[in-house]
Amino acid sequence: MTRKFKYYWEDFPVGSVREFGGITMTREDIVEFARRFDPQPFHVDEEAARHSPFGGLIASGWHTASVAMRMACDAFLLESASLGSPGIEQLNWVKPVRPGDTLRTRLTVLEARPSESKPHIGLLRTRWEILNQANECVMTLEGHSMFRRRH
Repeated sequence: MTRKFKYYWEDFPVGSVREFGGITMTREDIVEFARRFDPQPFHVDEEAARHSPFGGLIASGWHTASVAMRMACDAFLLESASLGSPGIEQLNWVKPVRPGDTLRTRLTVLEARPSESKPHIGLLRTRWEILNQANECVMTLEGHSMFRRRH
């Protein structure tokens, strides 16, 4: 039996913009993620972080990227005919993310084309901008994704 999805490649036209999310980064979440995956002092130790170039505790960039992925899953990916991603072109951490920051994502479709070798698949190139509560960009990502085509 074929699963029906809400979103297919055709639902992501070039120039379309989706905004979603609203995840607040707590001190506890920042430290817990960093202890497991990126235990640099400015992510896990408030005293050391005060004496770092950042002047205080900041989230790992990998944590920020993971939160962005979670927001995308919650907003549309889990209801889509997504086939994953062959990779990203760029990832930039623009501004530190601090405890109390609330993040959201603005996703813009830059390119959309059908696969030449697999006509049932459509390819997208997108730009993700992760914004904080002050509408400041904290991370950008440009990459590719693959979706089943509706027909």
